[in-house]
Amino acid sequence: MPADWDLPGFAAWLSGRAQATRKAYVGDVVAFAEWMARSDVDGPDGVDRLHLRRYLASLGTRRLARATIARKAAALRCYFSWQVRQGHIGSDPARSLRAPAGGGRLPRVLSHAEVASLLDVTGDTPLDRRDCAVLELLDAAGLRVSELCGLDRGDIDLRGRTVTVLGKGSKQRRLPIHDGAVAALAAWLSGGRDEMDGPPEAAFVNQRGARLGPRDVRRILDRRGTAPSHPHAVRHTYATHLLDGGADLRVVQELLGHASLATTQVYTHVSKERLRTVYGGTHPRA
Repeated sequence: MPADWDLPGFAAWLSGRAQATRKAYVGDVVAFAEWMARSDVDGPDGVDRLHLRRYLASLGTRRLARATIARKAAALRCYFSWQVRQGHIGSDPARSLRAPAGGGRLPRVLSHAEVASLLDVTGDTPLDRRDCAVLELLDAAGLRVSELCGLDRGDIDLRGRTVTVLGKGSKQRRLPIHDGAVAALAAWLSGGRDEMDGPPEAAFVNQRGARLGPRDVRRILDRRGTAPSHPHAVRHTYATHLLDGGADLRVVQELLGHASLATTQVYTHVSKERLRTVYGGTHPRA
């Protein structure tokens, strides 16, 4: 990779962001730089807005998910904004760059039967108790998987029935949890956590003696669910069920830790789809 792209400097500048975001953004810029090399452009000063738009259009022809293309556009906006601030380039070709519009996929929502299956954890080993606590907490608070994996013991207040998480942008929020999550967490923390090695402050650990990671959480879902799923699907389900139950959209925004209400509004569409499905399947003349 030509030095003009200064990817180590960009990675260092992203140090305040989540590790997954840093890795994804640097990878996105690497992919773009490699694409530009085919046009004999070996540095950011040779990039113009037309290059960027053609690149995003090429991603669409590869049938990448709309969310993936949107993230790559965000990475490029971030990168070129940083280049301008560093004085490496005179103008920002990615300013206001947006991914091409298209039919985005609505997030998948688990059925009540799928949720019940996930939470029906049998067994009384430390792993069983850990899995039960993880799943109950995901269901109770709609956490991002990174937030769950980053939890420390001190972040869990069983008496106050809350968990305190560090979300995107290093923003902290305190979330209520239900009785099922309190009971599962109490069983894990008092009768399983100390039997497993790992950082003493970590709330959740794996069998390798390290803090629980996103792949570990995915494996828990795969073992316990009736169908393949993803931790974020539980978060989608949490938000949709709250809206179905009459929760205010801004309250859901606060609970999810979304910086923008527009991000939360996708769940209103999911909820409407669920209402249409229920209506179509139950009304005698639908």
